[in-house]
Amino acid sequence: MLKRLYDWTLSLAQHKRAPHWLAGISFIESSFFPIPPDVMLLPMCLAQPKSALSYAAICTLASVAGALLGYAIGAVFYDTIGGPILAFYGYEEKFLEFQAIFAEHGWLMVAVFGLTFLPFKVITIASGLAGLPLLPFLLASIGSRGVRFFLIAALLWAFGARIASFIEKRFSLLVSVFTLLLVGGFVAIAFVL
Repeated sequence: MLKRLYDWTLSLAQHKRAPHWLAGISFIESSFFPIPPDVMLLPMCLAQPKSALSYAAICTLASVAGALLGYAIGAVFYDTIGGPILAFYGYEEKFLEFQAIFAEHGWLMVAVFGLTFLPFKVITIASGLAGLPLLPFLLASIGSRGVRFFLIAALLWAFGARIASFIEKRFSLLVSVFTLLLVGGFVAIAFVL
């Protein structure tokens, strides 16, 4: 089923209304859809490099709007919608384990999940359920999703097809290293201050 969804999402990148589909996929991926918008973003940026940054903006804005839906699912509809979504991805029990950590460092977790290929919908729902204040949630979502999508678009704009396979194969590693450095910086600041 996931392979069919992936292929369908990829095919939308060639649709005449691809930017609209990109917005839709970015929106629903942040709250419940399993396929990330990067599947469309990469081929669209390669096909029209001059539009790469506008595609990144579409992804970012729609993803943050979808994150608000995920937040609402966690805050208001957890029992009917949020819990089953977390169970589908296998994160229901794990969420209970990191709930205490989340209460203290939730905005940082939103930032980390927003940068990586970890399911962002899980953290948006968890944010609503845990009652993470909306402003830090929004700022972390905007920052992390913006960095992720604009970084991909900028690399594709600058290097074209040469960088596409590198991004597909090693993006998770690069983001993991960046995230470790980011988290390490915050930890270092906390100990210094």
